[in-house]
Amino acid sequence: MEERWDFDITVCKKSFVFWPLSFLLLFFLLFLSSPLAIFAVSLNNDSANVGGEVEIGLDPQDGSALLLFKSQLLEQSQSLSGWDGAVGCNWHGVTCSNQTGRVVALNLTGLDLLGQVHPCLCNLTFLETLSLSHNSFNDSVPFCFGGLSRLKNLDLSYNRFSGVVSSALMELHNLVQLDLSHNMLMGTIPFWIGNFSVKLEKLRLSFNNFNGEMPKSLFNSVALRYLDLSHNYLVGSVGDFRQALGHINLEANLLSGTLPCFSASSASLSVLNLANNSIMGGLPTCISALRGLTELNLSFNVLTYGISPRFVFSEKLVVLDLSFNELSGRLPSKIVEASEKSRLLLLDLSHNHFSGNIPVTITELKSLQALYLSNNLLSGEIPSRIGNLTYLQVIDFSHNILSGSIPLNIVGCFQLLALVLNNNNLSGEIQPELDALDSLKILDISGNQISGEIPLTLAGCKSLEVVDFSYNNLSGYLNDAITKWSNLRFLSLARNKFSGALPSWLFTFAAIRTMDLSGNKFSGYIVDGNFNVSENFISVGAGRTTTTISSVTSPKLDIKYSIIVAGKTELSFNYNLSTAVGLDLSDNQLHGQIPASLFGLQGLEYLNLSHNFLDGQVSENVGMMLSLRVLDLSHNSLAGQIPDNISNLGNLTLLNLSYNFFSGIVPKEQTHWRFSGAFAGNPYLCVGFSDDGCTRGSLPEVPGKTFEREMDEGPISVWIFCVSALVSFYSGLVALFCSTRTRNYILQTKI
Repeated sequence: MEERWDFDITVCKKSFVFWPLSFLLLFFLLFLSSPLAIFAVSLNNDSANVGGEVEIGLDPQDGSALLLFKSQLLEQSQSLSGWDGAVGCNWHGVTCSNQTGRVVALNLTGLDLLGQVHPCLCNLTFLETLSLSHNSFNDSVPFCFGGLSRLKNLDLSYNRFSGVVSSALMELHNLVQLDLSHNMLMGTIPFWIGNFSVKLEKLRLSFNNFNGEMPKSLFNSVALRYLDLSHNYLVGSVGDFRQALGHINLEANLLSGTLPCFSASSASLSVLNLANNSIMGGLPTCISALRGLTELNLSFNVLTYGISPRFVFSEKLVVLDLSFNELSGRLPSKIVEASEKSRLLLLDLSHNHFSGNIPVTITELKSLQALYLSNNLLSGEIPSRIGNLTYLQVIDFSHNILSGSIPLNIVGCFQLLALVLNNNNLSGEIQPELDALDSLKILDISGNQISGEIPLTLAGCKSLEVVDFSYNNLSGYLNDAITKWSNLRFLSLARNKFSGALPSWLFTFAAIRTMDLSGNKFSGYIVDGNFNVSENFISVGAGRTTTTISSVTSPKLDIKYSIIVAGKTELSFNYNLSTAVGLDLSDNQLHGQIPASLFGLQGLEYLNLSHNFLDGQVSENVGMMLSLRVLDLSHNSLAGQIPDNISNLGNLTLLNLSYNFFSGIVPKEQTHWRFSGAFAGNPYLCVGFSDDGCTRGSLPEVPGKTFEREMDEGPISVWIFCVSALVSFYSGLVALFCSTRTRNYILQTKI
């Protein structure tokens, strides 16, 4: 027995006051004889006879429905204020039929409308297109929508609709496009979704909370060409669709099983995105037989084994992303059939287990703009012909076992925005010719064996924003070339062999958020310069990170890249720097007092000056550092009392003032008890919350030094200082501290 749906269409009515018939007739005759009436009739004739066609005004029933719909909205932008006018077919978003005056299209996209969709809207029974997308409509999708039998396009995306998909929608037999994406819909996808309309070509249900398996009707939907079910909680296998699809996006679900061949779409499929699932097994060569494929994204799955030499695509391919899998073997020597005709813009094979050399044939993909091969087991040298890829914007070969030097030919990539080569075995020196890369924003060569000095010519890289030279063998003084990097946001020279005094221009970068010069041989004083140049340093919340405490304890580079393919000929590169706002000068040979202005930087989240020869007192300004989460001044010669207002720093999570010469009492009432071990190795400091308590009689009358440090032109002489201390910064372990200049961190700051 066939199930039928009956819909009760609410008729929107206006009340009318009926005049006596005789009065109306008299008024009508007087009006017709007036000049105003003659003008009105003339105007009406002019507007209604354009191009020889008679235009009919808005149907009264439809007009009433629209006005009632508007009256129920919590409108934010007042964009529908013009609906009160007389010419209804000219209302914003309203399209009428010239023959009937009935509303055939209603487009209210992005008008900041809020509230429920009133059922009165369902009186627009001649609607063919309804778009309410990019608003804030809530509650469930109205059941009465099923009565809009003429509807061809229904777009309710980017709202707050919730609940399950109404079964009434299965009555929309003429629907061509259905978009319910970016809502809060839940439950399983209805079984009828693939066959309720034989005309359905486009279906978008992405960014909802659908679960269960994909309904079988989807695999046989004859007219379907575009399918997007991404960002849900769908399970089961992908399955092989039996219709000729052009776009399949099932990204970010819980799908498993192996990859099908999509044979029915071999000539039509343009986009295949199955990223962020649990698909396993190997890469079937039949995938490369999809001759119309322009985008293939299989990243973040569990694909294994090597890539077959027959896994070769047509020159139409624009994006190939196989990253974050468990693929192994050698990199494919051939990716597209005709390299000289290749349109490939993005190639991402990162985070796999590929080994061997980078094939030189990769330099024949002349259209390539982004090349990611990071986090593999690649060895050998960077191909010397890498500069042939003149359109490259991003090179990321980091976290491999590459050796040799950075090829000079790389300057041929003159459009390069990011060069990321960190954590390899690269050696040699930084070539002066790299200044030709004047568009470069990110230069990361950290974690290698690169030596020599920073070339003066690198001043030509004026676009640099992120520079990481840490963990190399670089040496020499800091030269003025760095001052030309006026847009600098991150600078790390940590763990090298730089020496000399800190230059006066060090803190003159207006956009800087992280500076790490730790683990070098810098000497002299911390320049009492203008620390207030950087907005990130001085303003609370200006550069605030959402990083976890484990990552904020070290100012290591934390950067996320994003690539947007714009059309088929270019891509857009961007990055997000979420490293903590911090300054690290630890583990050097700095002496003298810490400038009071340094302690007044209210935006600073991380400050590490440990393992130096700093003396003097800690300024009371430290209480102004409202964003501070980590403060490490340990292993210096700081003296005097610890400022009481440190306890007022509510964001402080790690504090280390150990192994100095602080004196006085740390009161029990203060909150320093949160930082176990933070005061160890201060012989003249009495900690009130310790087991022994704290009394005046236990304090020395005249604090004196137990060891001295002499600093001359030559090497540093240090008297041996041995103290047994209870060091329990993290877990209360007992440690013996005995060293001429201890380098064991109580506060671990490097991985």
